[in-house]
Amino acid sequence: MEIFSKKIIPSSYEAVSEIQDGSIVSIGGFGGIGIPENLLEALLKHDVCDLTIVSNHAGQGEKGLSALIKQKKVKKLICSYAFHKNSYIFRDLFLSKEVELEQVPQGTLAERLRAGGAGIPAFYTRTAVDTDFEKGKETRNFNGEKTVLEFALQTDFALIKCYEADKLGNLTYRGTAGNFNPVMAKAAKITIAETELLLEAGEIEPESVQTPSVYVNKIVVGENIELRSEI
Repeated sequence: MEIFSKKIIPSSYEAVSEIQDGSIVSIGGFGGIGIPENLLEALLKHDVCDLTIVSNHAGQGEKGLSALIKQKKVKKLICSYAFHKNSYIFRDLFLSKEVELEQVPQGTLAERLRAGGAGIPAFYTRTAVDTDFEKGKETRNFNGEKTVLEFALQTDFALIKCYEADKLGNLTYRGTAGNFNPVMAKAAKITIAETELLLEAGEIEPESVQTPSVYVNKIVVGENIELRSEI
């Protein structure tokens, strides 16, 4: 069991410390739910730049991902919902050409991550046919239906949020707080999970495991309860 205990990291700052300049980092969450707020807070204090961030959104208000973008640590954002009214920090920096954007339909983003975790290099989808998202991409007809080729998305790191983790690294999520977290965990070379509860091995029933331990490299208990984003 000694090998598994090495997954438990004492602080969020230590957990993100090996993220390097130029890394591709996915961040879980949908709206304000299931966001690894403590890991993001630690990343704000980490001396790193030129990150490519994969997220469903472009941050909200002044904290979390928005603060990371404001610090100009983000070179490029790959996301679905970039121009929410509360994503004004990203919007301003994007319009001034200080950050790049690759906007991806939400379902396509989830499937690109799932494919990345499953070892599927690319797939065809009807999403985005005859829209601006199709431009420059290969298309093909299947059964009379036009489809667009999309490539799998893999990341160097995933920062995800779970409700329970056991010391082996098995994870569960609370309701819709799962959202992008499971597919991001599978698509990353190194997955760092922020958990609310840390349990002993065997305390999570096998059929309740939503992300198996094989996909999880580091676990940290969120230090600041006020930063917890799931209710």
